[in-house]
Amino acid sequence: MADLTVFVDDHALEATWTGDAPKTQAALDAVLPVGGDAVRWGDELYIDVALDVPPENARDVVPEGALAYWPAGDKLCLFWGPTPASETDEPRAAAPVSVVARLEDASALAGVEGGARLRLESRTEC
Repeated sequence: MADLTVFVDDHALEATWTGDAPKTQAALDAVLPVGGDAVRWGDELYIDVALDVPPENARDVVPEGALAYWPAGDKLCLFWGPTPASETDEPRAAAPVSVVARLEDASALAGVEGGARLRLESRTEC
């Protein structure tokens, strides 16, 4: 069962916590809902979200559909395909990120053009 709903413009997508970064997850969960006008970088969208957490199990290559936190930039990132940092077709962050959740199906994001409005809510709030 999904833990989160991720809204990208008119798309409502379900996501589940991964458990890979429990302290980051708890900090993000405490400030939900969050949202804003996202910046696009390849097949990644990101918004400003300030969490007082250090990197946790951080990595630069992430799975498709990953929701990750970039502590150095205070950004919440959503990845669904290659970025300018990718070496092949893998989603790759510009710097290591802490993966907190993953979309159950990221295919709807293939049609996203330019920036978008990104919002993340707990399923209990939807």
